[in-house]
Amino acid sequence: MESKLSNAQSRLLQNFTEYLTVEKGLSDNSVHSYGYDLNKFAVFLEKEHIDFLEVKANDIMRFLAEEKKRKISSKTLAREVVAIRQFYKFLKEENKLDFNPTEKIETPEVNRSIPDYLTQEEIEELFKSIREDNIYELRDKCIFELLYSSGLRISEACNLKIADIDLLGMTLTVEGKGGRQRLVPFGEKSLEIMKKYLAESRPEILKKRLCDYIFVSKKGSFINRKSVWRLLNHYIERTGIKKKVTPHTLRHSFATHLIENHADLKAVQELLGHIDISTTQIYTHMANKTLREIHKKYHPRG
Repeated sequence: MESKLSNAQSRLLQNFTEYLTVEKGLSDNSVHSYGYDLNKFAVFLEKEHIDFLEVKANDIMRFLAEEKKRKISSKTLAREVVAIRQFYKFLKEENKLDFNPTEKIETPEVNRSIPDYLTQEEIEELFKSIREDNIYELRDKCIFELLYSSGLRISEACNLKIADIDLLGMTLTVEGKGGRQRLVPFGEKSLEIMKKYLAESRPEILKKRLCDYIFVSKKGSFINRKSVWRLLNHYIERTGIKKKVTPHTLRHSFATHLIENHADLKAVQELLGHIDISTTQIYTHMANKTLREIHKKYHPRG
């Protein structure tokens, strides 16, 4: 049974699906699972005449109690809690809600998967595939350089304005999740590409139009995250890299390469804008996995 969502509710779910795909880099199967679980929750809410934006913690608990009565597996129940939690976390971060009704609901124990990332060689391969003599490819290369050089989320990069960049100090003022601001450095290569983009590409794309955002579309407005995801896939196809790559993969690569090169975990946490250091610690697992693979391959008793 499917719920009959209002247009506004359908848009919320559509935006959440886009966020899972583009920002979180989840697989099609994972996105489908989230949608399936949230649709079940929507059916319950429809029966109770409750809107998504009116949900309280008790409503979620009643839904979970009904699910338990149906004798679903603990694994499925845990997945549903995660889906609902992520959905309301997203709505709060998008300023659709003032509070997250799942905050008091106990988080089930779930195994965190290690996200994929590009090796340093693959990063070089990607950037070599993008031309700098084409105004749009130069723009794209500049975006990807910042995602990798500064570990930005794609939404953070798309929302950057001219006033947010300090070319002399080589820093960005970034507004992250929940409206929290942080100062993020970027590297020499990003500075070089940024200067070239601002001087050669951006004025040519805008013509006589005005726009406060750094990265602009053909229409003269800010470029959206879905477009960046599509463009990245186009360049990845050029390289022959077989991994599934999203803009978030560049953020994962940024953090992993820092940890591999012995960066302080606390510093990486601040650069990424993570509130909880446990979120950052997954990158130590990624680096350790790489070291284990190297040991196995090259050590005589590996």
